[in-house]
Amino acid sequence: MRQLAASVLFLVFAAAAVRADTLRIATFNTELSRSGPGLLLRDIKRGSDPQVAAVADVIAGAQPDVLALQGIDWDYEGRTLAALAAQLADLGLHYPYRLALQPNTGLPPPSLVDLDGDGKAGGPRDNQGYGRFRGQGGMAVLSRLPIAATEVRDFSALLWTDLPGALLPIHPDGSPFPTAAAQSVQRLSSTAHWLVPLELPDAGRLTLLTFHATPPLFDGPEDRNGRRNHDEIRMWQLLLDGQLGPVPDHPFVIAGDANLDPERGKGRREAIRALLSDPRLQDPGPDSPAGGTATVSWQSAGQMRVDYVLPSAGLTVTASGVVWPEAPDAPAAVASRHRLVWVDLLLN
Repeated sequence: MRQLAASVLFLVFAAAAVRADTLRIATFNTELSRSGPGLLLRDIKRGSDPQVAAVADVIAGAQPDVLALQGIDWDYEGRTLAALAAQLADLGLHYPYRLALQPNTGLPPPSLVDLDGDGKAGGPRDNQGYGRFRGQGGMAVLSRLPIAATEVRDFSALLWTDLPGALLPIHPDGSPFPTAAAQSVQRLSSTAHWLVPLELPDAGRLTLLTFHATPPLFDGPEDRNGRRNHDEIRMWQLLLDGQLGPVPDHPFVIAGDANLDPERGKGRREAIRALLSDPRLQDPGPDSPAGGTATVSWQSAGQMRVDYVLPSAGLTVTASGVVWPEAPDAPAAVASRHRLVWVDLLLN
C-alpha cells in the first residue's frame, strides 16, 4: 500500500510540473452509491473498502483541478464528500473547495403520487429521481479553484413541464403519462443541473455546468425515461439560448454523465448529437485506450461514450483523455464501470 501511495504521489507531482499553465477539468461517475444512508461515509472512513480506494487512486492519478463527481451519496452536512476529500489529501491531492447540494435522487414529491405509472406510489421511482433514500447517488464538485458559492445556480427544482418545448410522455390517447397530477409536480432533473462559477488565478471566471441525466431505459412504451434524458441534455442548449435565465457571461465547460451515446444504444440520440455539434461548444473527443471515445464499459451493452467534458468554443484545449484500466485489476476497473474523462485548458 505504501508503494502504491508513493507511486500515486509521484504521478501527481509529475503531472503538476507538466501542466503548470493549464487547467484540468474532469468528470467521473464513481458509482460509489450504497444501499442505505451513511453507508458510504462508513466505508470511506474505515479505509479498507477496495472500491473507495480505487476511486481515490484514479482521481489522484489524473489530478484534475476541477472534478465533477456523480454516483456519490449526499448527506446534509457534507460529511461523505469531506471524507473522500480527506482521503485524496492523504494521496497529496487537495481540494479546499467543495460543493454538494441536495439532489433530486430519493426526494419525494410534495404529495404522495405515482410518478412512474406502475399503479403504486411511494416507491424509489416515485421520487423526483430514482433513489431508496434522499441523496442516494447524488453529485458533487471538488475544486482547487475558489467556488463563487453565492452565485451558484441550482436548476434542480425546475419542473419538467416548465421546460420550453418539453417532450413530456403521453398515453396512446394523448393524455399526460402517467397523470396530469404527476406531471404537475415532476421535476426535470433526475439528479441535478448546477451552474457553478469558479474563480481563476488571473481574477477571471470559468463556469462549470454539471449534471447527471437519467438512463433512457427502465420504462415502457411511453418512453418516460428516454424523453426525460433527452430534455435533461437539451436543457443546456436552452440555457445558452437565454430561455432559462441569464446566459453565462464567462467561458464555461459542460461536464457530466449524459447517459447517452451519439451512435450506439437506446435513447433519443439526437439530443446528444445536437449538443456535441452546437457551435457554442467544442468536443475534444478524447481518445480512449479502449478505442474510439468510449467512457464506460457495461457488461450487457458493451463500451459506449456517455460521459462528457465540453468546453465553450473560445477556450483553448491542449489535451484530453479517458482513464481506461490497463489491466482487469487496475484501479480504473475496480472503481467504476465509468471512466474518468479529462480535458486540459490553456489558462492564458
